[in-house]
Amino acid sequence: MTPLLAASACLLIVTLGYVAVCAGSPYGDCRRCHGMGHAIKTDRKGRPKRGKDCRRCHGYGKRIRVGRHLFNLWLRIYREGQHQTPTTPAHPFANKRG
Repeated sequence: MTPLLAASACLLIVTLGYVAVCAGSPYGDCRRCHGMGHAIKTDRKGRPKRGKDCRRCHGYGKRIRVGRHLFNLWLRIYREGQHQTPTTPAHPFANKRG
């Protein structure tokens, strides 16, 4: 097996794996708060307590994956293209009075 063929097979396996992850679990943990939804602060005694909500995920702890976001954009553009109404009239030189 040539190195080019092996590299393309590896790339195909990784891509299909990521597509499967995006289809099965479209939301992943937020990278900023690690899925907690908020920051961890400590009080004056050194005990951990809840901090402010994460600004990136708005306190949910989950973010949409990049692949799923791109798929949603593609699907929205595809659906908008399928349901366009024609902008020009059917008979451009027809009498407008009736």
